[in-house]
Amino acid sequence: MPRRPSTPRAKSLFAEPAHDAKPAAAAYLANIDGGSRGNPGPAAYGVLVRDARGEVVAKLKKHIGRSTNNVAEYYGLIAAMDYAQSHGVRAMRIESDSELLVKQMRGLYKVKSVDLQPLFERAKKMSQAFESFRIDHVYREQNREADALANEALDEAEGKPRPAGPSAPKSDSLEKTGPRRIQARFRGGVLYLLEDVALPDGTVVEVSIFPAAKRESP
Repeated sequence: MPRRPSTPRAKSLFAEPAHDAKPAAAAYLANIDGGSRGNPGPAAYGVLVRDARGEVVAKLKKHIGRSTNNVAEYYGLIAAMDYAQSHGVRAMRIESDSELLVKQMRGLYKVKSVDLQPLFERAKKMSQAFESFRIDHVYREQNREADALANEALDEAEGKPRPAGPSAPKSDSLEKTGPRRIQARFRGGVLYLLEDVALPDGTVVEVSIFPAAKRESP
């Protein structure tokens, strides 16, 4: 019986796999926040950027004048993406405690505000330039560093003295003043402090648990 020539389909079954596909880019993470004292009132944003290894590579903050919380949130988002694109970052992940901004960027909410519309369109266009882009909603206590940066910008614009940052060593003050009571919230297996405080390694803490209905106000 004569041997049948191989067909293109048969050849493709034994073809060597392609090795020239580009590996997925490692994503940078930016926590963003915006705030307004008065809403509308003096407004600012704060952005904390981490590289793919989790190292902090940028802390951005800026007073943007009189505006609203939502406008300040969008300014923070745009600032984070602008930083990433100017540094050649191909994959970006954003975390924000603004449910409105996150759902608008995901297309779940319509943008009805005339003040937000141009900012949304700019942010959306910028996000599409990344090879990979993702935006997630987080709770406020998970976004404290970005919130602190926004408040620093507001304080500086108002001429207020800058308080010691959370990274400042506080072991001496703890030794002098004794134990401190700090409220915390338990969520998803993690205990989040509701106050910015740096605790030295080895610090022993005592946790008191109250029923939600009987919890005392601070």
